[in-house]
Amino acid sequence: TDCHYCLQSLRGRKYTLREEKAYCITCYDSLFANPCEECKQPIECDSKDLAYKGRHWHERCFKCAKCSRSLVEKPFAAKDEVLLCTECYSDEYSSKCFHCQKTIMPGSRKMEFKGSSWHESCFVCQYCRQPLGTKPLITKDNENYCVPCFEKQFAHHCYSCKKVITSGGVTYHDQPWHKECFVCAGCEVQLCGQRFISKDEYPYCVDCFSKFYAKKCAACKKPITALGGAKFVSFEERQWHGECFKCSRCSVSLLGQGFLTQQDDVLCHECGSA
Repeated sequence: TDCHYCLQSLRGRKYTLREEKAYCITCYDSLFANPCEECKQPIECDSKDLAYKGRHWHERCFKCAKCSRSLVEKPFAAKDEVLLCTECYSDEYSSKCFHCQKTIMPGSRKMEFKGSSWHESCFVCQYCRQPLGTKPLITKDNENYCVPCFEKQFAHHCYSCKKVITSGGVTYHDQPWHKECFVCAGCEVQLCGQRFISKDEYPYCVDCFSKFYAKKCAACKKPITALGGAKFVSFEERQWHGECFKCSRCSVSLLGQGFLTQQDDVLCHECGSA
């Protein structure tokens, strides 16, 4: 047969087939040989053509761009279209494990957490040493714990519902509470961030405490809570708001003054003498 391109006889000559057509070696290389990325010369049909992502190399040219070691049948990595052996790539670009500070080699599984990288084998619970993977975790003092181990070692239990407090919480009478469990013993309104009054170790909102326990002012009949340091006066089983403690006749304030009583009235000395 003859070469499909130059039409010269192929008898006694090497040739190759492409799409069932025969070509002499010279014509085949000139027509179809891929140019080598490294040396830019054609990769002849009797040479091994190594391809990666649409690019081609001679076997002798397929090497690390930094240390020039051959990459044939060896793991390698690509950065900005430059081929590097795994050692050179690691030195230049690979992350260091937050735990062991060793390089995380290309191709190995890497865990990312709070901006740091970890070997999968290093990303474990500090207590049980089991891999955390993508499981929920809690960090304490820069150490990571699976949720069961954290609860076992550190978590507080709510004084009210007895369940674990995972974040936030309120301390009352040296006991931990969930914010949503810390409620008024009377109306059950949440007390976190609100003013409240303790009675028999139970917290009450101001309204409920006034309703159930506060003394009533002998003058205005409203509850006396003494919140915010408000002054009040107590005399013979009766109490008054500071601003209500005044003479029943002339209404002068009796705070810090001597006074007289007449049945249910309190009187200044002047009115009492008259």
